[in-house]
Amino acid sequence: MSVLPFDQRDGFIWKNGEMVPWKDAKLHVLSHGLHYGSCVFEGERAYNGVIYKSREHSERFKKSAELLDFEIPYSVDEIEAAKVATLEKNGLKNSYVRPVAWRGSEMMAVAAQNAKIHVAIAVWDWPSMFDIATKMKGIKLDIAEYRRPDPACAPCASKAAGLYMICTISKHRAERRGYADAMMLDWQGRVAECTGANILFTKDGEIHTPLADCFLNGITRQTVIGLARDKGIKVNERRILPEELSSFEECFIVGTGAEVTPVAEIGPYNFVPGAISRTLVEAYAAEVQPKVLA
Repeated sequence: MSVLPFDQRDGFIWKNGEMVPWKDAKLHVLSHGLHYGSCVFEGERAYNGVIYKSREHSERFKKSAELLDFEIPYSVDEIEAAKVATLEKNGLKNSYVRPVAWRGSEMMAVAAQNAKIHVAIAVWDWPSMFDIATKMKGIKLDIAEYRRPDPACAPCASKAAGLYMICTISKHRAERRGYADAMMLDWQGRVAECTGANILFTKDGEIHTPLADCFLNGITRQTVIGLARDKGIKVNERRILPEELSSFEECFIVGTGAEVTPVAEIGPYNFVPGAISRTLVEAYAAEVQPKVLA
């Protein structure tokens, strides 16, 4: 698939308080964030010009940096204003929104306490990927070889760039094998999440989903759990072993990019997207649309 490289696009990126032409938004090759992973980011979506749960994302952005031992030099309100300004400057309504913060090039060693913290916000066009009929066919997932790390070994509550290294490896392997994504286990061999989305299952009219204690408790995950409970669907957040997959009826993944996407297959296990999946696909689609005030 031919995709225009992201460094060759037109538009504007907010960087360190200023709007700069897209192609000029650069960093030095000796930036600490590139070499040592001192970088955090957010993945957000704007629907009809309004970023869904924008403030929650901005607050998590700040917290992610704190967990990596640096402070983003802008308040939540300033980040919120910058995101809106970037959308308006680029004239986009339905788009992906990517805030990112990283340590700069002032120091090049493991310790870099005096490195400048840079912040940028980019937006690009991204409509919903599939209609409901297409989504309800379900996607296929591989089972990843790498596992989510023990929370004693990594700041799993941070949306830190370095934590996605094994996700990229796992998704590449899955795509080469004909799958859309991969389901990852945790360090103890229990079901965790996918490479960029959380995962939920159904059985006997109830939802079962892994405890988010060694991976990011996604904002979309929290939203979908709330929508399910509002509709009277019981949600069980618990440990799930791989051998339980054969007992589940439906499966779906949730995330900013995936929204709510049903799953038809995980390795040797098969699922049939059904009523709960459809209910939550439709409920989430309605939820993210900006509300019209009377």
